[in-house]
Amino acid sequence: MPQPAKTELTVQGIAASQGIAYGQIFVYIQTDVEVPSYQVEADKRIEEVSRFDRALVVTRQQISKIKNEVEKNIGPEEALIFDAHLMVLEDQALIGETIREFEATGCNIETCFNKVSARYIKAFAEIDDEYLRERAGDIRDVAQRVLQNLLGQAENSLSRLADKRIVVASDISPSDSASVDRSAALALVTDTGSKTSHAVIVARSMKMPAVVGVRDLTKRARNGDWAIVDGYDGVVILNPSESTLFRYGKIQERKKSFEARLLEANRQAAVTLDGVAVALMANIEKVDEVSQVKAYCAEGVGLYRTEYLFLNAARIPTEQEQFLAYKEVAESLAPLPVIIRTLDLGGDKPMAGNPDLFPKENNPFMGFRAIRFCLEHQGIFKDQLRAILRASAHGTVRVMYPMISGSEELLRANIVLGECMVELKSRGVAFDEKLQVGAMIEIPSAAMTADILAKDCAFFSIGTNDLIQYLLAIDRVNDRIAHLYEPTHPAVVRTLKYIVDEAHKRGVPVSVCGEMAGDPVFAPLLLGLGVDGLSMSPTWVPSVKYIVRAMTMADARALAAEALTLESPKEIYARCDAFYRARVKVE
Repeated sequence: MPQPAKTELTVQGIAASQGIAYGQIFVYIQTDVEVPSYQVEADKRIEEVSRFDRALVVTRQQISKIKNEVEKNIGPEEALIFDAHLMVLEDQALIGETIREFEATGCNIETCFNKVSARYIKAFAEIDDEYLRERAGDIRDVAQRVLQNLLGQAENSLSRLADKRIVVASDISPSDSASVDRSAALALVTDTGSKTSHAVIVARSMKMPAVVGVRDLTKRARNGDWAIVDGYDGVVILNPSESTLFRYGKIQERKKSFEARLLEANRQAAVTLDGVAVALMANIEKVDEVSQVKAYCAEGVGLYRTEYLFLNAARIPTEQEQFLAYKEVAESLAPLPVIIRTLDLGGDKPMAGNPDLFPKENNPFMGFRAIRFCLEHQGIFKDQLRAILRASAHGTVRVMYPMISGSEELLRANIVLGECMVELKSRGVAFDEKLQVGAMIEIPSAAMTADILAKDCAFFSIGTNDLIQYLLAIDRVNDRIAHLYEPTHPAVVRTLKYIVDEAHKRGVPVSVCGEMAGDPVFAPLLLGLGVDGLSMSPTWVPSVKYIVRAMTMADARALAAEALTLESPKEIYARCDAFYRARVKVE
């Protein structure tokens, strides 16, 4: 008897890697290693530590093999993902704490390692910054491999898919995502995750569609179900009808044509139809991202997040280690500007290897972090400032302080910077004596005193992620209230306008480096409000440049003027979306 036709079901997620795929689903179930717990006899404890050492060596060999395969099959830059994994295996704090836990408790080494690594994973998982929060996956993935090797279990893998399939999983570990069978995997879909997960990075490098954050899809889908994965709009359609299949075939043709136009436009200057040049810069975390800055034709780095150097280290990096990293970026991009943000550590971004520096707080988003942490730990702050100053002799470097709440903090930070300049002069070390100093405007108090802060700043950079969060009292990583996080809220639009106007009165340029800057729907609004430049993930530059080249600045100003009169976030968003669609024909 024939089976009844399955009903078409559309599920919304987050678009992570562009493209459209159609095929059958393979539901990948990945379970954590079950760790037995028992006491190790005293005369066998030396052998237990040796067993741990051997597991670390085997794990290192496995990851090095994966890295080599990724470098061969995908590319050297994508293989750099696994440097972070190898660094976990070299983390003396993690290894040392495991040994100390074993010596103190006498429990088997699997139990000790599992306990210590879980603490590190938790610390990273609670970090506010999305990119850094995803690095908890590095530690989790490595920990699972070490435990598998200690217990003599076979490693999980997606390297042997039986046929061409759309891979659906609750989450996909970095090593599994790298070992995906490229000849058989059509797309990646996960219940959890974000745009910065390793699975997404690998999917993009393989030009494979990916959608993340599709909640509970693993419970709705079955092996063999047919589906469409739309990596443009973040949609997964289970059991698509004939009419849906036909419609998506046409969409795919138009999307490919549009992508070609984007890349062509990206080779041109970011100039509006009425001749206004717009600075489009890149946000980076690591030195190796400089190649992306160049590949996507960004006009320098508008935000160099320096926390990565600290969060992936068992100890605080020295002045020299920081200098070498900053110098490499500055030299590689010279004469383009590189804006280095000082440490945004603390509170929800602790260093796992230095937990004593970051006592637990009830409200870490408003706690002891960023410039507050630096001003209390001036030894760490001065090492970084001297490193930045020294790098300024090798390119166009600027420095920017995060989380400034008022003029007193700005003054104190500048005093410390001045002391560092005096120290370097006394040592005869070269640096840019006219180094430009700016502030992140991401706290309402800073926004409302922009006129005062502008007296002592060469530039402002608006961090819209935090500014929106604080203005609207929305924890942006809380799923229950994430829908209230609205970049087009009238309070946000009016605050942005106020910051820009007050800065411009004093000749201070303003850029935006939050997620709004990289969204081509919001870019015209920001530019219309008077923002001088936008800084974003390098891969977003072509989309933003395309809308810049398709509009006039006069029209953008009219859009902003209208937005300032509207009372509803939805109304403002609708105007922005209509503005974008009228100028960019995607479909």
